[in-house]
Amino acid sequence: MGAAMRRIHVGNALSAFGLGFTVPYLYVYVAQVRGLGAVTAGLVLAVFAVAALVVLPFAGRAIVRRGPLPVLLAALVIAAVGSLSLGLAAGATTVLSSAAALGAGQAVMQPALATMIVDCSGTESRSRAFATQFFLQNLGLGVGGLIGGHLVDATRAGSFTLLFSIQAAMFLLLVGVMATVRMSRAPKVDGVSAGTAKGSWKQLLGNRAMVRLCVLGFVLFFACYGQFESGLSAYGVEAAGMSTSALGTALAANTAVIVVAQFAVLRFVVRRRRSRVIAAVGLIWAVAWGLAGFAGLGHGSREMAAAAFVSTYALFGLGEAMLSPTVAPLVADLAPAGMAGQYNSAFALVKQLALAVGPAVGGPMGASLHGPYVVAFLLCSLGISVLAVRLGRLLTDGQDHPTRANIRVVARGGASTEPAAARA
Repeated sequence: MGAAMRRIHVGNALSAFGLGFTVPYLYVYVAQVRGLGAVTAGLVLAVFAVAALVVLPFAGRAIVRRGPLPVLLAALVIAAVGSLSLGLAAGATTVLSSAAALGAGQAVMQPALATMIVDCSGTESRSRAFATQFFLQNLGLGVGGLIGGHLVDATRAGSFTLLFSIQAAMFLLLVGVMATVRMSRAPKVDGVSAGTAKGSWKQLLGNRAMVRLCVLGFVLFFACYGQFESGLSAYGVEAAGMSTSALGTALAANTAVIVVAQFAVLRFVVRRRRSRVIAAVGLIWAVAWGLAGFAGLGHGSREMAAAAFVSTYALFGLGEAMLSPTVAPLVADLAPAGMAGQYNSAFALVKQLALAVGPAVGGPMGASLHGPYVVAFLLCSLGISVLAVRLGRLLTDGQDHPTRANIRVVARGGASTEPAAARA
């Protein structure tokens, strides 16, 4: 990796660390420590999602016009202000406005960082770069949650003020680190007015492959990430009788599989068509939902149910490890020159929608409609496979299987599309 890519990966890890550092404790902080009640705490969590949905459409256009680095630096400053004010806030209005600033800043970081990865990588190195990003994000989330949990004390508001202050300082430190990154200017986009984003959105919506990938992405995030801390947890407690320790073990198994398998899986993934890899993930997740059904609806022992439930999360982790070097590079390869920021922001917007709808649908179903819940999401997983195969018909060979396309180019005497520095 070059110096720029190393700094980008540091940014990914630290931004994920910040998310894991405070978000798990927001409900306790607002509802109990500040004494604002469960309703206000629920609104704070909703504000995070709403803020992301509001800013992401504009973030894509800003990245295209200004470049990802200035947008990232602005997002970090906004997130730092939101974090510090949240730690000092005492009233509902201040808490909600601070949460909106923090949520908006964190939402914009991801497409900006993803666009920087695209700009600093070539076709051959892009899958590994995004796999490294996903690995570091999970590592940052886990370490952040672990350290944050040891710092906070629900009986002392000062411990939460310290927590949010450290997060704000970390964002400002990250501003200094990322400001040293030297990025080449993105190519100018033709046919898009400087004063409006209508042209770029029209161009994106006219890309059938990208639209279908967004539909596929919504189902992916809805059926997996949107269920982790809502529907699937509720189902595990109500239907399978899982204890809190069993839930913690399941989440740990998910992270462990990602950490252990990420780069081993990468070797397999880069040699396969991306559409086939995504289709295989749908089948793996269908098996995972089958195990969840056995855990909650079967008649085995409690130990067998717990093992099946932990295996469900582990298989989700395997699918996530396969998707990280597949989906994000595909979004980048579908984007015309200079439009990677717009496409990354659009896909991030789809993800936020799925993460907002997923818990709202899956939570009540997982808690009360156990059989229909498992069947519905098992069918969603099979639907992922179908959508992936259909997406593959719209992709060029270079988009679906870039490794094979590069080999063919070199075999015919042409030049590889990989930059010389990246090959070195």
